[in-house]
Amino acid sequence: MTAQPWRRVLVEPARPDRVRTAARAHWWAVATVCVGAFMGQLDASIVTVALPSMQRELGAGVGELEWVSLSYLVVLIGLVAAAGRLSDVLGRKLLYTYGFVVFTLASLGCGLASSLGVLIAMRVVQAVGAAMLQANSVALIRTSVSARSLPRAVGVQGAAQALGLALGPAVGGLLVDVAGWRWVFLVNLPAGVLGVVAAVLLLPRTRARAARHRFDVAGLALLLPTTTALLLACSALARGASATEVAVLGGLGLAGLAAFVAVERRQDAPLVHLELFAERAFRSGLASAALGYLVLFGVLFVTPLFLEATWRMSAGRAGLLLMVLPAALALAAPVSARLTRRAGATAVTTGGLVLSAAGLLALVPAAHHRYAVAGLLALVGLGMGLFTPANNASVAASGRPEQAGLVSGLLNMTRGLGTALGVAVAAAAWALAAGHGSAETAAASSHGFRVTVLALGVLALVGAAVALGRGPLQPAGRRG
Repeated sequence: MTAQPWRRVLVEPARPDRVRTAARAHWWAVATVCVGAFMGQLDASIVTVALPSMQRELGAGVGELEWVSLSYLVVLIGLVAAAGRLSDVLGRKLLYTYGFVVFTLASLGCGLASSLGVLIAMRVVQAVGAAMLQANSVALIRTSVSARSLPRAVGVQGAAQALGLALGPAVGGLLVDVAGWRWVFLVNLPAGVLGVVAAVLLLPRTRARAARHRFDVAGLALLLPTTTALLLACSALARGASATEVAVLGGLGLAGLAAFVAVERRQDAPLVHLELFAERAFRSGLASAALGYLVLFGVLFVTPLFLEATWRMSAGRAGLLLMVLPAALALAAPVSARLTRRAGATAVTTGGLVLSAAGLLALVPAAHHRYAVAGLLALVGLGMGLFTPANNASVAASGRPEQAGLVSGLLNMTRGLGTALGVAVAAAAWALAAGHGSAETAAASSHGFRVTVLALGVLALVGAAVALGRGPLQPAGRRG
């Protein structure tokens, strides 16, 4: 009897009857997921603005300061697939709710950190909570709405993510100027409390669960160092490390990936069910997601460098101009759902990436016109806003219902790797192209920007070709 209260914390609470029976209960669940989606992207874009202030107050070097962001990314990407697998067994509502709790408490710890070591440790804990949230976001949408409403619901979530991404630099800059860097973490507290309450009251309990098996510790033990090596290779490429260092880290990551696949094929209950990759839409969706996020975050990384070095814009003005991209993404995301229902995921994802590629390639000759740059960045955002929800919905519909958490986790892991690779590719292209002169000079900066957006435009076209190879959008409930 004494153990009974402890068991209750592992049981998903039912929604109140008036919520469960409401006509729009499924949209309340989507709104709850959007809170987590908004918080995740806001946190991803808000912290970078505060790094200089952290460096001054905590007395950290640039190399040490890098781990404030890198530790978070390493843990998030390394754990998100495992969190998805666990949620399929233990319950998606359960892990999503506790994800909010962990993320919020860790945000408080970050805000109160007395040293860089404590801050990095709290960022690691924060990433654990973020992995629990991200692994279940698309999965909860898939299991809450009908197959017909899935593209629209994913589009709404995409708009919430884009809004968080757009507001991050502006909100972060304001908070740092007015209240100090600690508030870029403390601002998560009210949203986190709201998320916990909403998750308990508005999210449905998990109906289709995976069978309980012994957890695949060997798979996780290989996946964590594999993703870490790949991320460190991206980081080394971005900071201009030697080719040997990049090659060694990348080689270790690829070797780890090969070992992971070999181990998973022999497991009775693997961390990642490799048969998912037999589905063409799933393979194509993950590959195009990686390329899409590579392009998106490559542009978001290189554009402020160009604006500040070439046009001598302040960081604040550069951030405001850059906001046109995620703002356009947010506007296009809900439209993507209607287009997907009419034309199918293949047409919308391919068309979206072609549109983004057109905007990037047009930036090459138009980089010296301010209004043209703003308009073409908006075009890139519109294309990504069409691509992302349609692609996410297509991937989310893959696998069996009891695999929804794993599918969502793999999607988010792939997007995270694409994000890191995008920053690395953009940084490397910028450095190489501007290498004939100081990257601080206007001429070198302009040349570096043109070469970088040209490379990203070509990669967007590669992503469009990959997206063209998917099958039609499958209904979410096609399997029992």
